[in-house]
Amino acid sequence: MKISTKGRYGMRLMVELANNFPNKKPVLLREIAEKQDISVKYLEQIVMLLKNAKLIRSIRGAKGGYLLVNEPSYIKLSEILEALEGNLDITECVSYPEICNKSETCATRDVWETISSKIREFLYSLTLEDISKKNQEVKNEF
Repeated sequence: MKISTKGRYGMRLMVELANNFPNKKPVLLREIAEKQDISVKYLEQIVMLLKNAKLIRSIRGAKGGYLLVNEPSYIKLSEILEALEGNLDITECVSYPEICNKSETCATRDVWETISSKIREFLYSLTLEDISKKNQEVKNEF
C-alpha cells in the first residue's frame, strides 16, 4: 500500500480541522491551503471525499468554512485513509480473492493478508486527536 498525495494532504487537512476543533468555528479552505502549502483546487477535491464519508461538513456564508463532524478522538485514521485512498489492503487479491486463480493455493497470500490486517489494526488504533496532539507538541518545541 502506498499513500498517495491525496491521502497525505487529506490527513494534513484533517489535522488542521482537529487543531481548530476546540474553537468550534469553521475553517476556510484558503487558510488551510496557506498553512499547509497546498493548492485550494486540490483541497476542494479532497474535501468532497471527506464530506461524502461524513467526516467533515461545510458551513455556507460569510462565517462559513469546514468543521469536523465528530470530536477528533472519535475519528480513526483508518476512516480518513479509507475515505481518501479506498481499500487499505496491500494487494487486490486480499480484498478480492476471486480475481486470482491461485488465491486458494498461493503461498504468499497469507503474508499479504497479515500485513494488511496489521496496517488496518494500527490505523484503527490511532485517532485524529492522537495526531493532532503530536502536531501541537512538535509546534511547541519550536
